[in-house]
Amino acid sequence: MSKPCLLLQLRPERAAADDEYAAILRAADLAAAEVVRVQMDRGLPEVDLDEFGAVIVGGGPSNVSAPEHEKYEYQRRFEPPLRRLVAEIVDRDLPYFGACYGLGILAEVLGGEVGTERYGEAVGASTIVLTDGVDDPLLTDIPRSFRAFVGHKEACQDVPPGAVLLAGSTGCPVQMIRVRRNVYATQFHPELDSNGLAVRIETYRHAGYFDPSEADMLAELGRRETVPVPRELLRRFAVGYREPRR
Repeated sequence: MSKPCLLLQLRPERAAADDEYAAILRAADLAAAEVVRVQMDRGLPEVDLDEFGAVIVGGGPSNVSAPEHEKYEYQRRFEPPLRRLVAEIVDRDLPYFGACYGLGILAEVLGGEVGTERYGEAVGASTIVLTDGVDDPLLTDIPRSFRAFVGHKEACQDVPPGAVLLAGSTGCPVQMIRVRRNVYATQFHPELDSNGLAVRIETYRHAGYFDPSEADMLAELGRRETVPVPRELLRRFAVGYREPRR
């Protein structure tokens, strides 16, 4: 691979951010030397996309649809340049994988509706179902339904303009989309395993995603789940951007 992958993180909580970073490296089968890590709560520097082979945007406590006065101060700083960057990514059709917030910011850039009115999901595992007749290189021979970890307050209220719906779920119809040929995003967290879920449950115990008294129970339920397919999708994405499809 001649160019590294740019990983944009927005979690200010160091334990959760470090665990997410390590989980993405494992799931995508990337070495640290192949990834440029930017923690956007500390600032988003000027990015020259010519220097990168792909971009990954992770999740976090920020909500795209929150009123400006309710957004975190660091979110108000990084979000405007991130919007411009995502718009350029779409224009270039540069390989992109957004997870959770990474889907929300992409959908907003596309002119889609992201909000908390419907389709928020409690922390835990959800059954993801591929769209009938879907044809996509990342999904070749993937089971039509599989389990994935979710947990979000906002969601796409419909399929964003210009996007192809690749997968949904009963509680959240827009779980995975593709734009053009190389731009992907999921509402579920492809990097997460049960250990990572436990870290996030503890980190966000008092963040309003669930009743704090249920944290230990949710972590135990997570440990009973087997969720290999989402990580395989991230691995295939990383393999694919080394030889981009045009």
